[in-house]
Amino acid sequence: MSMLERAEAAERAMIEELDRTVVKSAIYVSGDRDPRVSLTRPDNGKLVMMGPDPRLSPMPERPTLLDFFEHRFGRGNINHLMQSARLAQKNGVAEKLVLACLLHDIAIAGFIRGDHGYWAAQLLEPYVDEEVAWAIRYHQALRFFPDESVGYSYPQMYVKLFGADYQPDEYIRRDYEYARNHKWYMSARLICINDLYAFDPTVQVQLEEFTDVVGRHFRQPKEGLGWDSGPSAHMWRTMIMPTKYL
Repeated sequence: MSMLERAEAAERAMIEELDRTVVKSAIYVSGDRDPRVSLTRPDNGKLVMMGPDPRLSPMPERPTLLDFFEHRFGRGNINHLMQSARLAQKNGVAEKLVLACLLHDIAIAGFIRGDHGYWAAQLLEPYVDEEVAWAIRYHQALRFFPDESVGYSYPQMYVKLFGADYQPDEYIRRDYEYARNHKWYMSARLICINDLYAFDPTVQVQLEEFTDVVGRHFRQPKEGLGWDSGPSAHMWRTMIMPTKYL
């Protein structure tokens, strides 16, 4: 068996031990299998998962943004975000844009990787200043285009990841041109400038360093993220309960 096959076998064994059946969403398995083939619910006599997955760290009743950092975001991603936010602080960036640096990759950390800037902006729009959400959205495009006037070069990590001949998609080029002439261009560019593309795993940053920044610039719903009636609440609920059947 390959490493992937062994991992899948181990996961199947864990799922079979649960009282309820986990049926994965199509996007979760697309690529590993043909998404045109319908996913079927195993006829094993069990009810399906319709709530929190017991394999995951339990979320508080009224989760805050920082609770998602603790219970749903990947550790390596968190270190990257915190180091970027600390660098922004050291560079004298406005506090609300320090928050933008802290949150710019949360889609990668807990939701989805592709088009992560757009997803993160949509997650955050109801809870942050409009400029913060805009900057996070358009850093997605700006990071592919250097601006030597402010000291931003194309990341060497991207050459390593995508190849020297990689060209961004047309929609990325379109959004770059739009953002380049926008009044908040520099806000999005500051995320790129303070984005540590090769962060140091030995540097220790504590999330508590940003508690006050989050408190001043993130509108925490009293019901808890995911349980409020905001337009992106369902996305936070998906991170709380990613294996919920419907």
